[in-house]
Amino acid sequence: MHGNSPKTLRQDLLRQRKEFAAGENHALATENLITKLNDFLVGDGNLIQSIALYWPIQDEVDLRTALLGWVNSDSGRQLALPFARPDKHLDFYQWQAGDRLTPSQHGVPEPDPSNPQRPVITPDCILIPCVGWSKSNTGSKTHYWRLGYGGGYFDRTLAQLRKNKPNLICIGIAFDWQKLDDAQWSAQTHDEPLDILVTESGVFG
Repeated sequence: MHGNSPKTLRQDLLRQRKEFAAGENHALATENLITKLNDFLVGDGNLIQSIALYWPIQDEVDLRTALLGWVNSDSGRQLALPFARPDKHLDFYQWQAGDRLTPSQHGVPEPDPSNPQRPVITPDCILIPCVGWSKSNTGSKTHYWRLGYGGGYFDRTLAQLRKNKPNLICIGIAFDWQKLDDAQWSAQTHDEPLDILVTESGVFG
């Protein structure tokens, strides 16, 4: 374990991410990551018709422009943004550029759940930003894991959605340097695995 707690590890990683975002390698790494995601969406992920993205905060990778291009290239495609419920689960509401958003209690812009023109959907794919990530091997299977902000929203939501939609694809978005080893952090029993991890180096899963 890193330092005294996962909280200390998160703080260190967020500081490093801020420094990386201000550095000279950030733009190219981001461009390469988005290219890898786009390659997946037109290749193995070409059957995906709805994607839940995230509104970037704290130097997270901004995928909005790329995903607006993806959705605009096919009239049957949809985008959605998460809304945090009081029970610490997420609902995903349809989203289009220009929609009015309001900040959550955590300061994250969220859709208006009372907007009748933007219903709740269960997306085919959920994109999740990582504060850190790790991988583990079970037999011949490699699992990828996300270290998030510690609220547990995505883990609770994925556990429920996967029961009702087993073919849901959960994709972690991260940079190579955010990889953690077992001495720093390892997934807990309540953590939900990622189906795919996308970094500037490739698509893994």
